[in-house]
Amino acid sequence: MSQKPSIPKGTRDFGQQEMAERNYIFDTIKSVFRTFGYSQIDTPAMENLSTLLGKYGEEGDKLLFRILNSGDAFGKVDYDSFRGPDGAVNSVALSKEVCEKGLRYDLTVPFARYVVQHQNEISFPFKRFQIQPVWRADRPQKGRYREFYQCDVDVIGSRSQLNELELVQIVDRVFGLLDVNVLVKINNRKVLTGFAEICGFPDKVVDITVAIDKLDKIGLQAVEEEMKGKGLSDEAVAVIEQILKLSGTTSEKISAMRSLMNGASASGLVSQTGLKGLDELEELFGLIDAAGVSSPVEIDLSLARGLNYYTGAIFEVKAADFAIGSICGGGRYDNLTGIFGLPDMSGVGISFGADRIYDVLKGLGKFPSDLKSSTTLLFANMGAEETRYILPVASALRGCGVSVEVYPDQVKLKKQFDYADRKCIPFLSINGTDEAASGSVNIKNLVTGDQKAFSEEDVEGMVGFLSAGGTK
Repeated sequence: MSQKPSIPKGTRDFGQQEMAERNYIFDTIKSVFRTFGYSQIDTPAMENLSTLLGKYGEEGDKLLFRILNSGDAFGKVDYDSFRGPDGAVNSVALSKEVCEKGLRYDLTVPFARYVVQHQNEISFPFKRFQIQPVWRADRPQKGRYREFYQCDVDVIGSRSQLNELELVQIVDRVFGLLDVNVLVKINNRKVLTGFAEICGFPDKVVDITVAIDKLDKIGLQAVEEEMKGKGLSDEAVAVIEQILKLSGTTSEKISAMRSLMNGASASGLVSQTGLKGLDELEELFGLIDAAGVSSPVEIDLSLARGLNYYTGAIFEVKAADFAIGSICGGGRYDNLTGIFGLPDMSGVGISFGADRIYDVLKGLGKFPSDLKSSTTLLFANMGAEETRYILPVASALRGCGVSVEVYPDQVKLKKQFDYADRKCIPFLSINGTDEAASGSVNIKNLVTGDQKAFSEEDVEGMVGFLSAGGTK
Protein backbone atom coordinates (compact mmCIF):
# COMPACT_ATOMS: atom_id res chain seq x y z
CA MET A 1 0.00 0.00 0.00
CA SER A 2 1.16 3.50 -0.76
CA GLN A 3 1.84 5.73 2.24
CA LYS A 4 -0.05 8.97 2.61
CA PRO A 5 2.57 11.75 2.70
CA SER A 6 2.62 14.00 5.76
CA ILE A 7 4.90 16.20 7.83
CA PRO A 8 5.24 16.43 11.64
CA LYS A 9 2.80 18.70 13.42
CA GLY A 10 4.24 22.13 14.06
CA THR A 11 6.25 22.17 10.83
CA ARG A 12 5.39 23.59 7.43
CA ASP A 13 6.28 23.22 3.75
CA PHE A 14 7.05 26.40 1.84
CA GLY A 15 6.57 26.48 -1.92
CA GLN A 16 8.07 28.83 -4.49
CA GLN A 17 5.76 31.73 -3.64
CA GLU A 18 6.24 31.34 0.10
CA MET A 19 10.02 31.11 -0.26
CA ALA A 20 10.10 34.31 -2.31
CA GLU A 21 8.17 36.00 0.50
CA ARG A 22 10.35 34.51 3.25
CA ASN A 23 13.52 35.57 1.44
CA TYR A 24 12.08 39.08 1.25
CA ILE A 25 11.90 39.04 5.06
CA PHE A 26 15.39 37.55 5.48
CA ASP A 27 16.95 39.93 2.95
CA THR A 28 15.34 42.95 4.60
CA ILE A 29 16.51 41.93 8.06
CA LYS A 30 20.03 41.07 6.84
CA SER A 31 20.36 44.43 5.10
CA VAL A 32 19.52 46.29 8.31
CA PHE A 33 21.83 44.13 10.44
CA ARG A 34 24.72 44.89 8.07
CA THR A 35 24.11 48.66 8.12
CA PHE A 36 24.72 48.56 11.88
CA GLY A 37 28.01 46.69 11.46
CA TYR A 38 26.96 43.11 12.32
CA SER A 39 28.55 40.10 10.55
CA GLN A 40 26.97 36.70 9.96
CA ILE A 41 27.94 33.35 11.52
CA ASP A 42 26.35 29.88 11.53
CA THR A 43 26.37 27.13 14.17
CA PRO A 44 25.34 23.44 13.93
CA ALA A 45 21.68 22.43 14.12
CA MET A 46 22.55 20.09 16.98
CA GLU A 47 24.53 20.85 20.11
CA ASN A 48 25.73 18.69 22.97
CA LEU A 49 22.91 18.42 25.50
CA SER A 50 25.36 19.58 28.16
CA THR A 51 25.52 22.87 26.25
CA LEU A 52 21.74 23.29 26.18
CA LEU A 53 20.41 21.87 29.45
CA GLY A 54 19.95 24.26 32.35
CA LYS A 55 20.10 27.42 30.24
CA TYR A 56 16.35 27.91 29.66
CA GLY A 57 14.85 27.00 33.01
CA GLU A 58 12.92 23.88 33.90
CA GLU A 59 10.13 24.56 31.40
CA GLY A 60 12.61 25.24 28.61
CA ASP A 61 14.49 21.99 29.28
CA LYS A 62 11.24 20.08 28.77
CA LEU A 63 10.93 21.55 25.27
CA LEU A 64 14.34 20.39 24.07
CA PHE A 65 14.31 17.86 21.24
CA ARG A 66 16.80 15.15 22.17
CA ILE A 67 18.67 13.13 19.55
CA LEU A 68 19.05 9.40 20.20
CA ASN A 69 22.67 8.23 20.15
CA SER A 70 23.56 6.34 17.00
CA GLY A 71 23.82 2.57 17.02
CA ASP A 72 22.20 0.46 19.75
CA ALA A 73 21.65 3.34 22.18
CA PHE A 74 19.69 1.18 24.64
CA GLY A 75 21.83 -1.95 24.37
CA LYS A 76 24.05 -1.33 27.41
CA VAL A 77 21.54 0.53 29.57
CA ASP A 78 21.19 -0.72 33.15
CA TYR A 79 17.49 0.01 33.57
CA ASP A 80 17.51 -0.87 37.28
CA SER A 81 19.82 2.06 37.98
CA PHE A 82 17.15 4.39 36.57
CA ARG A 83 14.24 3.01 38.61
CA GLY A 84 12.67 5.01 41.40
CA PRO A 85 11.27 3.69 44.71
CA ASP A 86 8.05 2.73 42.91
CA GLY A 87 9.93 0.65 40.35
CA ALA A 88 9.17 3.00 37.46
CA VAL A 89 11.99 4.07 35.15
CA ASN A 90 12.97 7.75 35.41
CA SER A 91 12.61 8.67 31.74
CA VAL A 92 14.28 12.08 32.12
CA ALA A 93 17.43 10.55 33.62
CA LEU A 94 17.36 7.74 31.07
CA SER A 95 17.15 10.20 28.18
CA LYS A 96 20.44 11.77 29.30
CA GLU A 97 22.05 8.34 29.12
CA VAL A 98 20.92 7.54 25.57
CA CYS A 99 20.85 11.09 24.16
CA GLU A 100 24.07 13.11 24.19
CA LYS A 101 22.93 15.70 21.66
CA GLY A 102 19.87 17.85 21.05
CA LEU A 103 18.45 20.22 18.47
CA ARG A 104 19.15 23.83 19.38
CA TYR A 105 16.38 25.62 21.27
CA ASP A 106 17.54 29.09 20.31
CA LEU A 107 20.57 30.80 18.78
CA THR A 108 21.80 32.67 21.87
CA VAL A 109 23.22 29.76 23.89
CA PRO A 110 25.03 28.32 20.83
CA PHE A 111 26.35 31.85 20.22
CA ALA A 112 27.74 32.01 23.77
CA ARG A 113 29.37 28.61 23.26
CA TYR A 114 30.81 29.85 19.94
CA VAL A 115 32.26 32.98 21.56
CA VAL A 116 34.06 30.96 24.23
CA GLN A 117 35.42 28.43 21.73
CA HIS A 118 36.61 31.11 19.31
CA GLN A 119 37.52 33.89 21.76
CA ASN A 120 41.09 34.12 20.43
CA GLU A 121 39.87 34.58 16.85
CA ILE A 122 37.34 37.39 17.31
CA SER A 123 37.54 41.07 18.29
CA PHE A 124 35.46 42.47 21.13
CA PRO A 125 32.94 43.92 21.26
CA PHE A 126 31.81 41.19 18.88
CA LYS A 127 28.77 41.98 16.74
CA ARG A 128 27.17 39.03 14.99
CA PHE A 129 23.90 38.04 13.38
CA GLN A 130 22.59 34.57 12.72
CA ILE A 131 19.57 33.41 10.69
CA GLN A 132 18.84 29.71 11.20
CA PRO A 133 16.06 27.33 12.27
CA VAL A 134 15.48 26.31 15.90
CA TRP A 135 13.32 23.56 17.38
CA ARG A 136 11.05 23.33 20.41
CA ALA A 137 8.88 20.39 21.48
CA ASP A 138 5.94 22.71 22.10
CA ARG A 139 2.23 22.15 21.51
CA PRO A 140 1.55 23.46 17.98
CA GLN A 141 -1.00 26.26 17.70
CA LYS A 142 -1.57 29.47 15.76
CA GLY A 143 1.70 31.37 15.60
CA ARG A 144 3.59 28.67 17.51
CA TYR A 145 5.62 26.04 15.65
CA ARG A 146 8.00 23.23 16.55
CA GLU A 147 10.42 24.26 13.83
CA PHE A 148 10.89 27.91 13.07
CA TYR A 149 13.51 30.40 12.01
CA GLN A 150 15.06 33.00 14.25
CA CYS A 151 16.98 36.04 13.06
CA ASP A 152 19.30 36.94 15.93
CA VAL A 153 21.50 39.97 16.33
CA ASP A 154 23.84 40.24 19.36
CA VAL A 155 26.78 42.28 20.59
CA ILE A 156 28.98 40.80 23.32
CA GLY A 157 31.89 42.30 25.21
CA SER A 158 30.36 45.68 26.11
CA ARG A 159 28.08 46.86 28.91
CA SER A 160 27.17 50.17 27.25
CA GLN A 161 23.45 50.79 26.86
CA LEU A 162 24.19 52.26 23.45
CA ASN A 163 23.99 48.60 22.42
CA GLU A 164 20.43 48.34 23.77
CA LEU A 165 19.56 51.54 21.90
CA GLU A 166 21.01 50.08 18.72
CA LEU A 167 18.76 47.03 19.01
CA VAL A 168 15.70 49.27 19.37
CA GLN A 169 16.84 51.22 16.31
CA ILE A 170 17.27 47.97 14.36
CA VAL A 171 13.72 46.93 15.29
CA ASP A 172 12.44 50.34 14.25
CA ARG A 173 14.26 50.18 10.91
CA VAL A 174 13.33 46.58 10.04
CA PHE A 175 9.61 47.00 10.64
CA GLY A 176 9.65 50.40 8.98
CA LEU A 177 10.98 48.76 5.80
CA LEU A 178 8.45 45.93 6.14
CA ASP A 179 5.68 48.53 6.63
CA VAL A 180 4.44 46.97 9.88
CA ASN A 181 3.37 49.08 12.85
CA VAL A 182 4.87 47.69 16.04
CA LEU A 183 4.96 48.42 19.76
CA VAL A 184 8.28 47.92 21.55
CA LYS A 185 8.02 46.97 25.23
CA ILE A 186 11.00 47.19 27.59
CA ASN A 187 11.63 46.13 31.17
CA ASN A 188 14.69 45.17 33.22
CA ARG A 189 15.36 41.90 35.03
CA LYS A 190 16.97 43.80 37.91
CA VAL A 191 13.59 45.47 38.45
CA LEU A 192 11.99 42.02 38.56
CA THR A 193 14.58 40.96 41.12
CA GLY A 194 13.52 44.06 43.04
CA PHE A 195 9.93 42.75 42.99
CA ALA A 196 11.07 39.65 44.88
CA GLU A 197 13.21 41.61 47.32
CA ILE A 198 10.63 44.23 48.34
CA CYS A 199 7.91 41.62 48.76
CA GLY A 200 10.18 39.70 51.14
CA PHE A 201 10.86 36.63 48.97
CA PRO A 202 14.25 37.23 47.29
CA ASP A 203 14.70 33.48 46.78
CA LYS A 204 11.50 33.32 44.70
CA VAL A 205 12.62 35.60 41.87
CA VAL A 206 12.48 32.80 39.26
CA ASP A 207 9.01 31.67 40.38
CA ILE A 208 7.77 35.28 40.32
CA THR A 209 9.30 35.90 36.90
CA VAL A 210 7.84 32.72 35.37
CA ALA A 211 4.39 33.60 36.74
CA ILE A 212 4.48 37.24 35.61
CA ASP A 213 5.60 36.17 32.13
CA LYS A 214 2.16 34.52 31.73
CA LEU A 215 0.17 37.68 32.58
CA ASP A 216 -1.05 38.33 29.03
CA LYS A 217 -2.06 34.68 28.59
CA ILE A 218 -3.81 33.82 31.87
CA GLY A 219 -4.61 37.16 33.55
CA LEU A 220 -3.65 38.76 36.86
CA GLN A 221 -5.77 36.56 39.11
CA ALA A 222 -4.29 33.33 37.73
CA VAL A 223 -0.78 34.79 38.00
CA GLU A 224 -1.40 35.63 41.66
CA GLU A 225 -2.70 32.13 42.34
CA GLU A 226 0.40 30.64 40.72
CA MET A 227 2.67 32.79 42.90
CA LYS A 228 0.76 31.75 46.03
CA GLY A 229 1.13 28.16 44.92
CA LYS A 230 4.90 28.73 44.84
CA GLY A 231 4.87 29.78 48.49
CA LEU A 232 4.41 33.57 48.34
CA SER A 233 2.22 35.09 51.06
CA ASP A 234 -0.90 37.13 50.41
CA GLU A 235 1.00 40.24 51.54
CA ALA A 236 3.84 39.57 49.10
CA VAL A 237 1.42 39.02 46.21
CA ALA A 238 -0.33 42.28 47.12
CA VAL A 239 2.96 44.17 46.75
CA ILE A 240 3.54 42.68 43.30
CA GLU A 241 -0.06 43.42 42.32
CA GLN A 242 0.49 47.08 43.26
CA ILE A 243 3.47 47.20 40.90
CA LEU A 244 1.73 45.46 38.01
CA LYS A 245 -1.20 47.90 38.20
CA LEU A 246 0.99 51.01 37.89
CA SER A 247 0.00 53.25 34.99
CA GLY A 248 1.13 56.51 33.41
CA THR A 249 4.04 57.64 31.26
CA THR A 250 7.44 56.00 31.32
CA SER A 251 8.86 58.66 33.64
CA GLU A 252 5.83 58.39 35.93
CA LYS A 253 6.16 54.62 36.16
CA ILE A 254 9.88 54.83 36.90
CA SER A 255 9.25 57.49 39.56
CA ALA A 256 6.54 55.40 41.22
CA MET A 257 8.69 52.28 41.09
CA ARG A 258 11.67 54.16 42.52
CA SER A 259 9.53 55.12 45.50
CA LEU A 260 8.41 51.51 46.01
CA MET A 261 11.96 50.18 45.70
CA ASN A 262 13.05 52.76 48.29
CA GLY A 263 10.74 51.34 50.93
CA ALA A 264 7.35 52.91 50.15
CA SER A 265 5.64 49.54 49.56
CA ALA A 266 3.57 47.85 52.24
CA SER A 267 6.58 45.74 53.24
CA GLY A 268 8.82 48.76 53.79
CA LEU A 269 11.75 46.84 52.26
CA VAL A 270 14.39 48.44 50.02
CA SER A 271 15.92 46.88 46.89
CA GLN A 272 19.23 48.28 45.67
CA THR A 273 19.14 45.85 42.74
CA GLY A 274 15.74 47.15 41.71
CA LEU A 275 16.94 50.74 41.95
CA LYS A 276 19.91 49.88 39.71
CA GLY A 277 17.49 48.43 37.16
CA LEU A 278 15.43 51.63 37.24
CA ASP A 279 18.58 53.69 36.67
CA GLU A 280 19.33 51.57 33.58
CA LEU A 281 15.78 51.96 32.28
CA GLU A 282 15.91 55.72 32.76
CA GLU A 283 19.20 55.93 30.87
CA LEU A 284 17.95 53.72 28.03
CA PHE A 285 14.72 55.64 27.51
CA GLY A 286 16.73 58.86 27.50
CA LEU A 287 18.88 57.46 24.67
CA ILE A 288 15.79 56.32 22.77
CA ASP A 289 14.27 59.80 23.00
CA ALA A 290 17.55 61.39 21.84
CA ALA A 291 17.85 59.00 18.87
CA GLY A 292 14.37 59.84 17.58
CA VAL A 293 13.06 56.27 17.28
CA SER A 294 9.78 56.48 15.36
CA SER A 295 8.06 53.29 16.63
CA PRO A 296 6.27 53.64 19.98
CA VAL A 297 8.41 52.35 22.85
CA GLU A 298 7.01 51.88 26.36
CA ILE A 299 8.03 50.48 29.72
CA ASP A 300 6.07 47.36 30.68
CA LEU A 301 6.67 46.31 34.28
CA SER A 302 4.88 42.98 33.68
CA LEU A 303 7.32 42.01 30.92
CA ALA A 304 9.43 39.14 32.24
CA ARG A 305 10.75 37.03 29.33
CA GLY A 306 10.97 33.49 30.65
CA LEU A 307 14.62 32.73 29.89
CA ASN A 308 16.79 32.52 32.99
CA TYR A 309 19.94 33.98 31.45
CA TYR A 310 18.65 37.57 31.13
CA THR A 311 20.14 39.95 33.70
CA GLY A 312 19.36 43.48 32.49
CA ALA A 313 17.15 45.12 29.86
CA ILE A 314 14.55 42.85 28.25
CA PHE A 315 12.62 43.57 25.05
CA GLU A 316 9.44 42.39 23.41
CA VAL A 317 7.93 43.58 20.13
CA LYS A 318 4.32 43.10 19.08
CA ALA A 319 2.49 43.91 15.86
CA ALA A 320 0.04 46.75 16.45
CA ASP A 321 -2.46 45.75 13.75
CA PHE A 322 -2.39 41.94 13.80
CA ALA A 323 -3.34 39.56 16.61
CA ILE A 324 -0.38 37.26 17.26
CA GLY A 325 2.17 36.77 20.02
CA SER A 326 5.45 38.64 20.22
CA ILE A 327 7.31 38.80 16.91
CA CYS A 328 10.62 39.88 18.37
CA GLY A 329 12.25 39.65 21.77
CA GLY A 330 15.52 39.60 23.65
CA GLY A 331 17.58 41.17 26.39
CA ARG A 332 20.93 41.56 28.16
CA TYR A 333 22.80 38.63 29.64
CA ASP A 334 25.87 39.02 31.85
CA ASN A 335 26.74 35.46 32.80
CA LEU A 336 26.04 33.25 29.80
CA THR A 337 29.62 32.77 28.59
CA GLY A 338 30.72 32.24 32.20
CA ILE A 339 28.90 28.91 32.10
CA PHE A 340 31.38 27.85 29.41
CA GLY A 341 34.46 29.22 31.22
CA LEU A 342 34.60 32.87 30.08
CA PRO A 343 33.33 35.12 32.90
CA ASP A 344 32.65 38.88 32.83
CA MET A 345 31.55 38.93 29.19
CA SER A 346 28.30 40.86 29.05
CA GLY A 347 26.15 40.72 25.95
CA VAL A 348 22.79 41.86 24.67
CA GLY A 349 20.74 40.66 21.73
CA ILE A 350 17.34 40.43 20.14
CA SER A 351 15.68 37.78 18.00
CA PHE A 352 13.25 38.33 15.13
CA GLY A 353 10.72 35.51 14.79
CA ALA A 354 10.68 35.09 11.02
CA ASP A 355 7.69 32.72 10.93
CA ARG A 356 5.46 35.02 12.95
CA ILE A 357 6.63 38.02 10.93
CA TYR A 358 5.67 36.02 7.83
CA ASP A 359 2.18 35.44 9.23
CA VAL A 360 1.84 39.15 10.03
CA LEU A 361 2.88 40.27 6.54
CA LYS A 362 0.62 37.67 4.95
CA GLY A 363 -2.32 38.62 7.13
CA LEU A 364 -1.88 42.34 6.47
CA GLY A 365 -1.19 41.91 2.74
CA LYS A 366 2.19 43.63 3.05
CA PHE A 367 4.24 41.51 0.66
CA PRO A 368 5.25 43.37 -2.53
CA SER A 369 3.36 42.22 -5.61
CA ASP A 370 6.55 41.70 -7.63
CA LEU A 371 7.53 38.77 -5.40
CA LYS A 372 5.09 36.52 -7.23
CA SER A 373 7.71 35.13 -9.61
CA SER A 374 11.44 34.66 -9.56
CA THR A 375 11.43 34.69 -13.39
CA THR A 376 11.31 37.92 -15.39
CA LEU A 377 11.26 36.62 -18.97
CA LEU A 378 10.07 33.36 -20.53
CA PHE A 379 11.25 32.38 -24.01
CA ALA A 380 8.58 30.32 -25.75
CA ASN A 381 9.65 27.07 -27.39
CA MET A 382 8.78 27.30 -31.10
CA GLY A 383 10.88 24.38 -32.26
CA ALA A 384 14.43 23.00 -32.20
CA GLU A 385 15.97 25.51 -34.62
CA GLU A 386 14.23 28.51 -33.05
CA THR A 387 15.32 27.38 -29.59
CA ARG A 388 18.96 27.16 -30.68
CA TYR A 389 18.63 30.72 -31.96
CA ILE A 390 17.41 32.20 -28.69
CA LEU A 391 19.72 30.22 -26.34
CA PRO A 392 22.67 32.68 -26.71
CA VAL A 393 20.28 35.59 -26.12
CA ALA A 394 18.97 33.95 -22.94
CA SER A 395 22.54 33.37 -21.73
CA ALA A 396 23.51 36.99 -22.42
CA LEU A 397 20.49 38.26 -20.46
CA ARG A 398 21.32 35.99 -17.53
CA GLY A 399 24.85 37.37 -17.62
CA CYS A 400 23.29 40.81 -17.06
CA GLY A 401 21.40 39.57 -14.01
CA VAL A 402 18.01 38.98 -15.66
CA SER A 403 16.07 35.90 -14.51
CA VAL A 404 15.25 33.97 -17.69
CA GLU A 405 13.55 30.67 -18.49
CA VAL A 406 13.36 28.81 -21.78
CA TYR A 407 10.26 26.62 -21.98
CA PRO A 408 11.66 23.08 -22.31
CA ASP A 409 9.01 21.43 -24.50
CA GLN A 410 7.59 22.26 -27.92
CA VAL A 411 3.89 22.42 -27.07
CA LYS A 412 0.98 24.64 -27.99
CA LEU A 413 1.49 28.32 -27.24
CA LYS A 414 -1.61 28.37 -25.02
CA LYS A 415 0.03 25.94 -22.65
CA GLN A 416 3.16 28.10 -22.54
CA PHE A 417 1.05 31.22 -21.93
CA ASP A 418 -0.75 29.39 -19.12
CA TYR A 419 2.61 28.44 -17.59
CA ALA A 420 3.71 32.08 -17.61
CA ASP A 421 0.39 33.13 -16.09
CA ARG A 422 0.52 30.57 -13.28
CA LYS A 423 4.07 31.61 -12.36
CA CYS A 424 3.22 35.33 -12.73
CA ILE A 425 6.06 35.78 -15.26
CA PRO A 426 5.63 39.34 -16.56
CA PHE A 427 7.38 39.03 -19.96
CA LEU A 428 7.16 36.50 -22.81
CA SER A 429 9.33 36.27 -25.91
CA ILE A 430 7.99 34.42 -28.97
CA ASN A 431 10.47 33.99 -31.80
CA GLY A 432 9.80 31.87 -34.87
CA THR A 433 11.60 31.29 -38.16
CA ASP A 434 11.06 34.90 -39.32
CA GLU A 435 12.71 36.37 -36.18
CA ALA A 436 15.60 33.90 -36.44
CA ALA A 437 16.12 34.80 -40.10
CA SER A 438 16.06 38.57 -39.42
CA GLY A 439 18.11 38.40 -36.20
CA SER A 440 15.41 40.00 -34.08
CA VAL A 441 13.94 39.22 -30.65
CA ASN A 442 10.37 40.09 -29.65
CA ILE A 443 9.54 40.78 -25.99
CA LYS A 444 5.95 41.23 -24.81
CA ASN A 445 4.71 42.64 -21.52
CA LEU A 446 1.97 40.18 -20.51
CA VAL A 447 0.41 42.68 -18.13
CA THR A 448 0.06 45.69 -20.44
CA GLY A 449 0.23 43.94 -23.81
CA ASP A 450 3.06 46.25 -24.96
CA GLN A 451 5.56 44.59 -27.29
CA LYS A 452 8.93 45.62 -28.69
CA ALA A 453 11.41 44.07 -31.11
CA PHE A 454 15.19 44.20 -30.59
CA SER A 455 18.15 43.04 -32.62
CA GLU A 456 19.68 39.92 -31.15
CA GLU A 457 22.84 41.89 -30.27
CA ASP A 458 20.94 44.62 -28.40
CA VAL A 459 21.06 42.92 -25.03
CA GLU A 460 21.46 46.27 -23.29
CA GLY A 461 18.22 47.50 -24.87
CA MET A 462 16.38 44.36 -23.76
CA VAL A 463 17.66 44.75 -20.19
CA GLY A 464 16.54 48.38 -20.16
CA PHE A 465 13.08 47.44 -21.45
CA LEU A 466 12.68 44.71 -18.84
CA SER A 467 14.04 46.87 -16.00
CA ALA A 468 11.65 49.68 -16.85
CA GLY A 469 8.67 47.32 -16.71
CA GLY A 470 8.27 47.16 -20.47
CA THR A 471 7.80 50.88 -21.02
CA LYS A 472 11.26 51.94 -22.20
